Amino acid sequence: MDSNFVIIGAGVVGLACAEALCTRGAQVTIVDRGLCGGEASWAGGGILSALCPWDYPDDVTRLASRGAALFGAWARDLHRATGIDPEYEPSGMLVLPPFDRAKAEDWCATHATRVEQGVPDGSLLLPDVAQVRNPRLLHALRARVEALGGRIVERCEVKRVVAAGSRVSRLETSYGDLEGDNFIVTAGAWSRAVLGEHALHLDIKPMRGQMLLFKFDAPPLAHIVLDGDLYMIPRRDGHLLVGSTMEDAGFDKSTTAFARDNLWARARNLLPQLGDMPLVRQWAGLRPGSPGNIPYIGRHPTLDNLYLNSGHFRYGVTMAPASAEILCNELEGRPQRFDVAPYRAARIAVDQAA
Repeated sequence: MDSNFVIIGAGVVGLACAEALCTRGAQVTIVDRGLCGGEASWAGGGILSALCPWDYPDDVTRLASRGAALFGAWARDLHRATGIDPEYEPSGMLVLPPFDRAKAEDWCATHATRVEQGVPDGSLLLPDVAQVRNPRLLHALRARVEALGGRIVERCEVKRVVAAGSRVSRLETSYGDLEGDNFIVTAGAWSRAVLGEHALHLDIKPMRGQMLLFKFDAPPLAHIVLDGDLYMIPRRDGHLLVGSTMEDAGFDKSTTAFARDNLWARARNLLPQLGDMPLVRQWAGLRPGSPGNIPYIGRHPTLDNLYLNSGHFRYGVTMAPASAEILCNELEGRPQRFDVAPYRAARIAVDQAA
């Protein structure tokens, strides 16, 4: 691919796009207003599945399932190429009641999703659900992109996307003007602000999620545990993540005592040992909230060399490899693996409220 790309946003989606483009021979520069992978991508838990997928429309689970299917080989290739292990692990996800069991079992049967039988107490175990350790994945992706010749510029804020006619001519940034042949917006919750006058009816807003971290000598759970909107994720080294909240708090990333106490108390009911454990850390991230959890992927409706890959809401990590695949297929004119019409960025030209 003989072209020069500028990617705005160095989270997991931006890095996945950069890696895919670099392997195709493109020249890639990624700019980020902060640090590489320092926002929602770093803050998430890394569960590679929609949480209770039977509660989501097929447009969400189709993209999440494709991303999850690509992840194992992707993580192994990154580990082999960089020496950094993203800690991809099919640890399984145990879904605790109450949930609509008939709906869940029907969805699993329809989507050929394996369910482990004989699980007590009305729970449902999905043994093939995997996890990845977000910070390690981001380190591996950065190393891979840079090894492939990609350029990453941190603390570079895009002030304005400048267009001439039907094409973007340059970006005005805090580092000066930046030119390219094609531009891709992967700026997560900040995508609307980056696009400015070109955002049209892009419907992405920040949704805060708070997380807690604990440390055991060994993993205290055999699987990811999901109890309603609470999840616990055991890492190989004994760390345990507990999350998360869903708060419409604008761009406020502060943490609260209420969220800490509520998450801790609910987790302690499931894992009493947490009552004696010190809290290692609490943090918050800003998910790029979108209607129905459906991202915008593809060419901008009025600017021929501007593309979007934003608005993945809760599943940016899970959907990242599949989203990069969709975008590269569009750029190269290749057929898509499934109908991608629901994700087309052209829908930002339509007023969602109409």
